[in-house]
Order: sequence, then C-alpha cells, then structure tokens
Amino acid sequence: MGTDLECTPVPGQLALVLKGREAGSYCVIVRILNHRFVEVADGNIRKFDKAKKKNINHLDLQPYVSAEVQKSLQETGRVTNGKLRFAIAHYLNEKKQLTISDKRKGEVSRWLRKTSLKLKAPL
Repeated sequence: MGTDLECTPVPGQLALVLKGREAGSYCVIVRILNHRFVEVADGNIRKFDKAKKKNINHLDLQPYVSAEVQKSLQETGRVTNGKLRFAIAHYLNEKKQLTISDKRKGEVSRWLRKTSLKLKAPL
C-alpha cells in the first residue's frame, strides 16, 4: 500500500459515497479512525453527533479540503452541521461553475471553428 496524498484522507476533506444507502451523496470526513476507516457527516441527514463509520475504499476522495471545517475540528474537536452543509454546497457550486465554464469554452471553440471554416472557403 502506498502513501499517496490522494489516497490518504484528512479531516475536512470532501468525499463522494460510492457504496451503501447514501451512495451518490457528498459528505465531509470528520474523523480518521485508522488506516481503513473514517467517520463522515453531511450536516443534513447525517449529523456530526451521529457520524457514519465508512470504509475508505467505499469513498471517492475529492481534491477539496474545507479550511473552515478543518480549522474548527483542530480548535474545538467539533464542527457545526451548518459548516458541513456550507462546505458541501460551496464545493458543489465550484464544481458546477467549472463545468459551465468548460461548456462555454467548448461552445466558443466550436464557434471559432465554424467561423474559420467560413473564412477559408474558396472564392
């Protein structure tokens, strides 16, 4: 087993649940139990006080770590459910904006190709 940063979860990191009843939903890692298990919560259905124990292999770790959640966990050992909901909403909003901008870039490049083809047409 490697020690890649991508495979090592950190408190405050977002993850997509791949297996189980909550599959397809996003959550925040709130505690690392050992090399195989973490506790996750989303602040909505799964509250911080009743965090779910999940196998790391059943999560798709996202490259986003919420600084606010991480700071709160380090200072007090706890985090509010509102901060968890905000972190997930913030990540999803950023992800949505990136996909929209990618689509716009695709539309612009497609428009440029059409325009350049018209310009290169023989007289």
